[in-house]
Amino acid sequence: MQIKTLIHSSTIPFQNPNFKKHPQPSILLKNPPVHLLQSPKVPAKLNILTPRNHLYGLKANLSSQSRELFDTNNEIEGENDGKTGSILEEEEIKVDMNREGLENQSLWSQIKEIVLFTGPATGLWLCGPLMSLIDTVVIGQGSYIELAALGPATVLCDYMSYVFMFLSIATSNMVATYLARRDKNQVQHQISILLFVGMTCGLLMLLFTRLFGSWALTAFSGPKNAQILPAANTYVQIRGLAWPAVLVGWVAQSASLGMKDSWGPLKALAISSVVNGVGDVVLCSFLGYGIAGAAWATMVSQVIAAYMMIEALNKKGYNAFSISVPTPDEILTVIGLAAPVFVTMISKVAFYSLMIYFATSMGTHSVAAHQVMLQIMGICTVMGEPLSQTAQAFMPELIYGVNRSLEKARRLLKSLVTIGATMGLLLGTIGTFAPWLFPNIFTRDQKVIQEMYKVLLPFFMAIAVTPSIHCLEGTLLAGRDLRFLSFSMTGCFSLGAIVLMLFSMRGYGLPGCWYALVGFQWARFFLSLRRLLSPDGILFSEDLSRYKMEKLKVT
Repeated sequence: MQIKTLIHSSTIPFQNPNFKKHPQPSILLKNPPVHLLQSPKVPAKLNILTPRNHLYGLKANLSSQSRELFDTNNEIEGENDGKTGSILEEEEIKVDMNREGLENQSLWSQIKEIVLFTGPATGLWLCGPLMSLIDTVVIGQGSYIELAALGPATVLCDYMSYVFMFLSIATSNMVATYLARRDKNQVQHQISILLFVGMTCGLLMLLFTRLFGSWALTAFSGPKNAQILPAANTYVQIRGLAWPAVLVGWVAQSASLGMKDSWGPLKALAISSVVNGVGDVVLCSFLGYGIAGAAWATMVSQVIAAYMMIEALNKKGYNAFSISVPTPDEILTVIGLAAPVFVTMISKVAFYSLMIYFATSMGTHSVAAHQVMLQIMGICTVMGEPLSQTAQAFMPELIYGVNRSLEKARRLLKSLVTIGATMGLLLGTIGTFAPWLFPNIFTRDQKVIQEMYKVLLPFFMAIAVTPSIHCLEGTLLAGRDLRFLSFSMTGCFSLGAIVLMLFSMRGYGLPGCWYALVGFQWARFFLSLRRLLSPDGILFSEDLSRYKMEKLKVT
């Protein structure tokens, strides 16, 4: 198992609060601790590291040591005595504590390490929206009708996929849980179960697209936009062929991320993005296939990405081609873990779908402009997602782990929000200037460009707060405050839907849709911030009963 380690600048090794402090240098196991089985004395083959070179040695050896410790854990449990087990436990905890050292750094050091940690994950999140943006740019150079057709088409192809984000959450949670228990067989079993769930959901979505895709597009677009329906249906039918591959690829990707490997999925998605870009240019610009060519390029690239993610998982010693039918109890476990996240994602998808619905009712030029701006926002939004992943990776240990420290958790959140606010202003500025100064990159139709100019201000206001929202909601996810998160998101969606309808009825046009989005985003920000700063919130409350009950439920 490959473990990505954050190396901090401090040279003082962290102490385990459950053990007495010793003045001697830290000891790292260089080989599997089989010598401990022979003698309770200190093993002969050790790597003694002074505080000066301790962290550099850890960086070089941690991955191989962790692999060896995990592989030999079952043998040790069956043979070693109590004294040896306590020594082994202390050594493993020392390794884990050095790996989890981000929260002990200064504010500036935390910011620096978070930026380094989120780099590969940012590229991972960018690949999906980048594919859609490539389609938008290439198709926009040809026909504005096909560009408008991408609006309702992407609702069925892209936004509907976020409904199945529960697969990603459940996979990461279960893989991480059983890896912590050093149970590789259970890891394989959970992956096989979730691959079956992903494949089943993908086949059902494929059937839905084939049987009801045209009806869904007609109901969504309305009678005023009948001219865009043939192009939209062509795009949806071709993209729908990749549904099984997309969801299976998500399971494989999330399993790799649960094993602390972001480079394997990143390489897969980078290659698929290149395939998509080249395919769009060749099929649309040179061969003249238009929106159908863009759909084929995206579909093929998604299948390639799924296959590469499966192969990356196979290289880690797991069989990603093994599929198991889950029992009813296992299905209930998946639902219990994923249901609150499912409600949250449904609320987001529903709100953005409503925006497209009202923009579509305003005419072809409005929905074409809305499609361009929404794709740019998608690129900017996902660049803040790694901040949520960072919170979910490091907050649990500080909130309810062995090394619990709410003060350090609050300090880490401060670092994350500082980065989020800075990133939001930067992304908002770049994202606003791109369509303002270079609109011809996206379309040559002047009426579409004028509609884009009308929403630049609310566009900036919505993007500026988004990375900070990711930090706050990621912390709530890490603290397992899922009920509040789902209720607050449902409330924001309900209020936002009412505002959207009022703005549409009063004739505020496309800017009204985007100002409703501003309200939706800032409401999420203030609700999450208020919850975290509350005396009863997860960063201030000393009550651990909720985590014990959650742990019992998962077990």
